[in-house]
Amino acid sequence: MDAHGDVWTASRVAEVIYRTFGVRYHRDHMGRLLRKAGWSRQQPIERATQRDEAAIKQWHEERWPAIKKKPERTRPPSTGRDEAGFYLLPMAVRTWAPCGQTPMLHVPLTRDHLIFHQWYHPGRTTVHASTSASYDAAAVVGFLRVLLRKLSGKLVVIWDGSPIHRGHEVKAFLKRGAAKRLHLEQLPGYAPDLNPDEGIWNYLKRVELGNVCCLNLDHLSQELIRARERLRHKKEIIRSCSRQCGYSL
Repeated sequence: MDAHGDVWTASRVAEVIYRTFGVRYHRDHMGRLLRKAGWSRQQPIERATQRDEAAIKQWHEERWPAIKKKPERTRPPSTGRDEAGFYLLPMAVRTWAPCGQTPMLHVPLTRDHLIFHQWYHPGRTTVHASTSASYDAAAVVGFLRVLLRKLSGKLVVIWDGSPIHRGHEVKAFLKRGAAKRLHLEQLPGYAPDLNPDEGIWNYLKRVELGNVCCLNLDHLSQELIRARERLRHKKEIIRSCSRQCGYSL
């Protein structure tokens, strides 16, 4: 099973039963038997094999509770920063077509896309900026400067372990005095379930931009701006992404 993914289809279950007991079942009948046994077809959650479950457990049980116990850190809302790529076609495309005639989708083979950057915190709406280039350490410092201007008090910034978050420019910025207000907290690797931004990206791509097909990057940028503005007013969605990861202050 490992060679082809740990996915249990009706055909695979029928094959295991045949190899073990010598009894053959048709895959359709196998599906009925599985439902009677209390099984159902479900969308699996993907998890990277590189995950460090011990580090993730420590984050939940020790690190995050320790951050919340610091009153000077937790009075202001915590923030997060992330980026994601958006392509001309949505993640899932659906179209009407005559029954029995599978439509052929002709698209240019291109890697053209937009990188969308965002910061968020549960107490306010999300703020986004789009660009065609990825961030570097200098751009991260620029983001931190904007954050300090827009939000008062001491802040906890939660982000992943990207090299740009540990660059020389970021360390120098903290040494020049930013560390008095900023506390940067790195998440364990390969743990999107700890990152509220993942939920926001998923909502943008699958709900706000669901089945939206763009003609070019300018069109994509316009649709992203509209989706961003719609999401900005859905504060409960933003807060729920934070609560889903266990972050409640």
